[in-house]
Amino acid sequence: MIEVEGISRHFGSILALKDVSFRVEKGEVVGFLGPNGAGKTTMMRILTCFIPPSSGVAKVGGLDVTRHSLEVRRKIGYFLERVALYPDMRVFPFLRFAGELKGIGRAGLKKAIYEAMEICGLEQVRNRVINNLSKGYRQRVGLAQALLNRPEVLVLDEPTIGLDPAQVSEIRRVIKGLSGERTVILSSHILSEVSMICSKVIIMDKGRVIAVDTPQNLSALLQKRLSTYVQIEGHPETVMEELKNVTGVFKVESEEKVSDTILRYRVESQKGTDFCGELNALAFRNQWILREIKTAEMTLEEIFFKVVAKEGKS
Repeated sequence: MIEVEGISRHFGSILALKDVSFRVEKGEVVGFLGPNGAGKTTMMRILTCFIPPSSGVAKVGGLDVTRHSLEVRRKIGYFLERVALYPDMRVFPFLRFAGELKGIGRAGLKKAIYEAMEICGLEQVRNRVINNLSKGYRQRVGLAQALLNRPEVLVLDEPTIGLDPAQVSEIRRVIKGLSGERTVILSSHILSEVSMICSKVIIMDKGRVIAVDTPQNLSALLQKRLSTYVQIEGHPETVMEELKNVTGVFKVESEEKVSDTILRYRVESQKGTDFCGELNALAFRNQWILREIKTAEMTLEEIFFKVVAKEGKS
């Protein structure tokens, strides 16, 4: 659906993007992850035909964003970080106005508005003045206008910035509901947000793409130590000592005391060793009761900082 090959973008002497390449398949929800100034918004503006690249090729649905910009724009819904709304208008008239600007025919416009309002949960505020809405609802109005033309690709630039936790949760729910039907590209510097919403992560730093993969694959690639949480019924001092002697174990910590004989432990072991198998054998020999075995994946925050640190050393 989206193909980017060797894209660079200069703003005078400043190089905002440097030889960026990636692919996004139809129906994927992909997160651009990186600190402010990494080049995320510049890349989105190129994909949405706001600015041309200095070099390289970007295609949306097989169409070059430079040579076929009008056709590309018809395939895209764009949600800006700062939602462009007319605060004195009511929700339904604003969406009708936005639909007319997008060239949606009169016959299908009303249906498109109702569909967008239903997806974004705006039916109950359709007659409210936009300026009187909460910021969360204003964000929904901005998202609804991006959906009016039933875009194949939805580009969202920091869609939850400035919202309270309840509003963030609602916007995330709406975005996750769009997965599969549309290709979604989400820009954020909030690591947990990308982890919750996206199936693929494109990590950017200083205008370059430094990693493209699923959060799970990035974790598997970078993680040399596995963290396993185990809840064991047995004499705590004996359990700690025996766990430390298991092949490949680096570290054992007691996490939580459930009772006098039941503790939850965090065990760090070398990747590639069969810690769980060793643990089961150890429990059998010592007549412990295993109440929990849970392997913890790296958080996206840990992945991001490891990737950036690794790239900085290369």
